[in-house]
Amino acid sequence: MDIEIRTIDEGEFADYAHAVELAFSDVVTQEDIEREQTLAELDRHFAAFDGSEIVGTAAAHTVPMTVPGGEVEVGYVTAVGVRATHRRRGINTQLMRRQLDDAHERGELVEVLHASEGAIYGRYGYGLAALGLSVDVDCSHASFVRGYEPSGRLRLVERAEAVPHLLAVHEATRGARPGMLALDERRLDYCLSHDHGPDKGRPSLFVLHDGLDGVDGFAIYRVKHDWPGGSPASILELRDLQATSPAAYADLWRYVLDVDLMGRVTAWGRPVDEPLLHLAREPRRLNARILDSLWVRLVDVAGALAVRAYGGDGRLVVQVADSFCAWNEGRYLLDVSGSEALVSRENALEADIACTATDLGAAYLGGTTFRQLFDAGRIEERSSGAIARADALFGWGVAPYSPYEF
Repeated sequence: MDIEIRTIDEGEFADYAHAVELAFSDVVTQEDIEREQTLAELDRHFAAFDGSEIVGTAAAHTVPMTVPGGEVEVGYVTAVGVRATHRRRGINTQLMRRQLDDAHERGELVEVLHASEGAIYGRYGYGLAALGLSVDVDCSHASFVRGYEPSGRLRLVERAEAVPHLLAVHEATRGARPGMLALDERRLDYCLSHDHGPDKGRPSLFVLHDGLDGVDGFAIYRVKHDWPGGSPASILELRDLQATSPAAYADLWRYVLDVDLMGRVTAWGRPVDEPLLHLAREPRRLNARILDSLWVRLVDVAGALAVRAYGGDGRLVVQVADSFCAWNEGRYLLDVSGSEALVSRENALEADIACTATDLGAAYLGGTTFRQLFDAGRIEERSSGAIARADALFGWGVAPYSPYEF
């Protein structure tokens, strides 16, 4: 079988979108094609051709992402799939090879993705950098701890009125939390319209919270109506909730938990340090689960390490093994002063820690600790106290979080 890997042109986009959906056992619509075209960067859309037929796909969007203490433009990898007729032939590996080579040639430092299956991407150097919290709350057991008092004003508004406020609140909050992507109207519209299966066609509702200085929070949700036996037991599915103040955050959660006719409130992919866990009078009733969320790949180890901030001063020599992107192989000296790092290749120095690029990607946003990786048998401590030093440097006070997928 002779497979050609190349980018597509505009005339091939519909076939490309069709191939993506087929890989996920779905069928593309004209509406899907038009939505995908709003963000498409054709020079980042790679296809595997078997003759004239597209049998595999892998794309990326260029988007700024918050990292500890700063921001970096990342390649957000998406639409990775191979037709069932061509699986287990190395096509996915060829696509990821081409994509990472392209990112390296662009000078990109970091790529990220949300994985359909967690087992796939570690072999390409992606590490689990952010976890997501899901909750499934019985509304009859959703009271808050004593002392909560509502504040501000809540308003249900139409999408057009909500959008500028959603973008403003998102921009105000994302700088403090690693993993958050920059949104503009085009990206937000894409995310709000990116539905599959039974979710297609179900409208989203938008509620804004007004504080003393204007809108300081929002919630986006939709409702799955259910009336078993004629009694209301509908499900409110929270799509996003963000706030710039604790008061707005608490009021918005109180709102979604108190909407009439709901039996349950569900949310997926929330931050693992969600304050709701400490607001709920019965936290066990949240039925919280932890899932993998954002996976991070350091395309340029030295460059990526240099653009983020650190939790204190210190020196650390990290030996990195990277079989998929051999240009990253080597030892790196992090010399951190005033939260900023000077990063250099120092292969003559003795390593304090030895790890793979996958493990370093996992620790990059501060959400996965070196201690966790060490305890899992994934990394080596070569000098006494190196794990503790690494965690002091890389640790960040806010858990990484990535609520929007492309």
